Amino acid sequence: MRLPTEAGRISVASIHLITRDGRPILQEVDLEVAPGERLAIVGPNGAGKTSLLRLLFGKVRPSKGSISIDGRDLAQIPLVDRGRLIAVVGQSDLPDGRLTVVDYVGLGRIPHHGRCPNQRHAVVVERACERVGLDGLGDRRLATLSGGERQRAAIARAMAQEPSILILDEPTNHLDPLARADMLDLARGLGITVVAVLHDLALVTPFADRVAVMQSGRLVAHGDPAAALSAATVRSVFAMDCFPFTNPSTGRPLLVFDTPAA
Repeated sequence: MRLPTEAGRISVASIHLITRDGRPILQEVDLEVAPGERLAIVGPNGAGKTSLLRLLFGKVRPSKGSISIDGRDLAQIPLVDRGRLIAVVGQSDLPDGRLTVVDYVGLGRIPHHGRCPNQRHAVVVERACERVGLDGLGDRRLATLSGGERQRAAIARAMAQEPSILILDEPTNHLDPLARADMLDLARGLGITVVAVLHDLALVTPFADRVAVMQSGRLVAHGDPAAALSAATVRSVFAMDCFPFTNPSTGRPLLVFDTPAA
């Protein structure tokens, strides 16, 4: 499906999230994600990363402030419409291992049922599998796949929704280094807005156009990877040293992280 040029814009305005007992989780977060942009959300444990992610797809509502998708207030978008706009791949997704790949990916078509012919559903599922490199594996059961293949199947299910925004919550957990790099390369090439919470800072620069750095529920830095992950910010937020580096084989800029000297 061809998406409108501006599809996938996210606007977060003065967001606060407060628990019932008055404890602040997020405070005064303002964020803009452009259509087609890849945003990495990083920060130490307890910084509010996952809470911010859940706000972005409507899992929870802000205590104050607003979130809009393509100019529409997220709170006013019906759930079924939201399912066609936003796809989510969570870190705790545990699909039944007895499902075949094609059946699992087909779950992504639920928001579109009744809106297009059954033949189109089958075509979209097939193309989603091809797009993530799972063509020919449609009859395989999820339990027989490797960790990387299961993550690809989860991305294919999300892409079968035909969304303009993909939300990824720590998508590289439990993957080996090569599978991690492959997963983020795949997400980078989808051509839609992608917002991902990442723990491994070394993966951020190859993936992200922009980085949002969270600390204690606040957005403390936002910009391109080199600016957001400056040496001063990394030392302050993560207690790590950060050094810019260029891959001699590809010329791609990277950031290298190390524990500071005593």
